[in-house]
Parts: sequence; C-alpha cells; structure tokens
Amino acid sequence: MTITTTRVRRLAIGAVAASSLLALTACGGDSSSSASESAGGSAAALPSVSADAALAAAVPEAIKSTGKLQMGTDASYAPMEFIDADGSTIIGADIDLGNAIAAKLGLQAEWANSSFDSLIVGVTNGKFNSSMSSFTINPERLQQVNMVSYLNAGTAWAVATGNPAGVNPDDACGKTVGVQKATVQVEDIEERNAACTAAGKEAIDIQQFTQQSDVTTALVSGKVDAMLADSPVIAYAITQTGKLEQAGDIYGSAPYGVVVPLAEKEFATTVQGAIQALIEDGSYAKILEQWGLQDGAVTTSELNPAVS
Repeated sequence: MTITTTRVRRLAIGAVAASSLLALTACGGDSSSSASESAGGSAAALPSVSADAALAAAVPEAIKSTGKLQMGTDASYAPMEFIDADGSTIIGADIDLGNAIAAKLGLQAEWANSSFDSLIVGVTNGKFNSSMSSFTINPERLQQVNMVSYLNAGTAWAVATGNPAGVNPDDACGKTVGVQKATVQVEDIEERNAACTAAGKEAIDIQQFTQQSDVTTALVSGKVDAMLADSPVIAYAITQTGKLEQAGDIYGSAPYGVVVPLAEKEFATTVQGAIQALIEDGSYAKILEQWGLQDGAVTTSELNPAVS
C-alpha cells in the first residue's frame, strides 16, 4: 500500500479569528476520521510512503485482515492532533506520522477522537489497536502499555500577552492555572501547589479541563491566569491566538510514545520498526519540518525506553 501524507495549511496570523479559533475550541466527542479524511484537503503533499514487506508481514493477522490500523487520539491538542476548520476532519503532526506508520505496515490508519483520559483504557480493552496523542513516556504508563518513542517534547507555560496577572512559573502560588486532565502537567502543577502550601503561601487554584483546547480558551478569555502544556502545544497556541506569550523556559524534555497493548510486544516492535524506517527514508524528517517540530526529532525509535 502507498499513502501520501499531507499537512495542514499554514494559517496566516490574520486568519486566526475564523479557522484557528475553531481548531482551538473544537469539540472532542467520539467522532472518527480515516487517513484520507485526516489528510488536509488542499494542503501541500508530502512524499508518499510505501509499505515495507517484512514489517507488513509481521502485523498481527487480526489487524492485517482488516487492512486498517484503528488509532485513538484526543483531537484537542494542536498542532499534534486537532480538528480542522471544517469542524470534523482530524489533522496534526501525530496524524501525519500515524498515517505514515500505518502505510509502512501496509495498512490505512483510521482515527477515532476520544477524551485523553480514555485513550489508554481504549487500547487496553481492544477498542483501539494503538493510540497516538502526545503521550509522554513515563513509568506509570509503561506499567499499563507498551510505548514506542518518536518525538521529544518538554513542558512550557503560557500567559496572556504582557503577563497581566504577574505569573511566575517558579512561584505561581495564589494564581489560577489551567491544565488538561490526565496529562503529566497535572502532577507538575500539583507538586508546585504542595510546595506553596508547605511554605505557608496561598494555594494555586488548579483548573482541570477535559480538552486542551478548553484550557487555551480559558486563558485567552481570562478565566485562568496561566496554563501549562507540552511545549509544541504552547508554541502553537501562542502563534495561532496572537494573544498569549510564553512564561519562563521549556523544561522536563521527555519522549512521546505510540501506545500499544501491553500483551502485544511483538506488534509494538513492528511499530518501532516502522518508525525507524520512516526516520531512515527521510519521511519522518519531512513530516516534522511541515509542523516546525524539527527540534524534537529523534534519530532512533525505542520500545519502552528507560525514563524517570
């Protein structure tokens, strides 16, 4: 099978009010999108990705017989996975990469949009064959599923332009801070809050949202003083809204991983082989370049890498 992956069209800052605002506030129900649907319409095409015969042969028969790779994602995390301006098509860097992985395995990716905190459960109970949704690889997740690394990202903070609330990420005591549920940033902000209370300072008002797009909207509208999320997401939100800026430096760099059921280590190894093949044939670098993610590139994909 050969598939041509595509990228979302570059949005000019002047066009933010219509299309990017929709992407940042898109609903996250249980809609789905095929690989062809999630390719970005009139977007510029990337080089085609052809199947690797050996990798395709190693795909479990239960998946191979369908011709599809069922993948779950939370399409509220631009630019990694989000809803296009048409209100239904799932696009993003993870989508392009996932489509390319599926093509390398001789399959077509089929994407289902679900809440972030339901995705690992969806993989473990068989609803999805795998999931790509900006999952930071950490020890807790490695106890539940196999994870195949494909990109490095850190955490960053954003505030309204000019930082009117005077937020300092190193001392956010007394501030209202937004974060998406079930992300590594929840543990981060809870640890910071514990430090505030231990020091006798006012607690951080932590506002958790189901979708990252809702966190961004809350910050733009002034309902929270700051937000923290993965660094590519913060950078994209700053560019697309035109109303935010980064506060402090990026920290805590760690790899993202494709999620595969814990009992299917052989299939996880096959997925790893597909990512490595994309790295080696140059397709991986071209996809990252289209999304401005070159700085997060890895040279080797790893299965269940040691992380702290």
